[in-house]
Amino acid sequence: MKLYSGKIPIIAAEIAKHLIDEGDIDTEAPNEVELDIEAVLKEYVRTDRELTESAKDLCEKKGLPFSTYQKVKRQLADRQKFVMGDEAIDYIMEQIIRAFMHSQFVDEIYSEDHELKRKMRHILQRHTEIEQELDAEARAKIKNLEEGTRDWEIEYSKAMDLVKKRRQLT
Repeated sequence: MKLYSGKIPIIAAEIAKHLIDEGDIDTEAPNEVELDIEAVLKEYVRTDRELTESAKDLCEKKGLPFSTYQKVKRQLADRQKFVMGDEAIDYIMEQIIRAFMHSQFVDEIYSEDHELKRKMRHILQRHTEIEQELDAEARAKIKNLEEGTRDWEIEYSKAMDLVKKRRQLT
């Protein structure tokens, strides 16, 4: 699962609106609830970027091949009890529910955690599925390079940046 910064306000607004409209949470300040959700999502993205940079630096310092980068990143994430991959949606939903519990802007929560998660999951999955489309589009632009090489990694990163900019995700 990949969460893009450009999607955060859209996701937060949709989750807040849906939960408020469905009567799952009560608030006098829906915009503030959106900001609470945004804060959780932004912190997830910030931590993920920090781990990415740390893993790249560590691979470079130790002279490890770039192919070990994901493994190093996962080890760093495990140490920080940060969840990545398929389990990330559950982790993010837990963080959002915690934010609701501590928010001065959420007056009441009427639904059980599992019900809130069921409703949020659909929204989060819909907005994060774009990662597969972006990956396919970026790979199509560099299909002449051998995957796993340093050149491929550099060109993939450039191609992905261009695709994200074109879709206004950064």
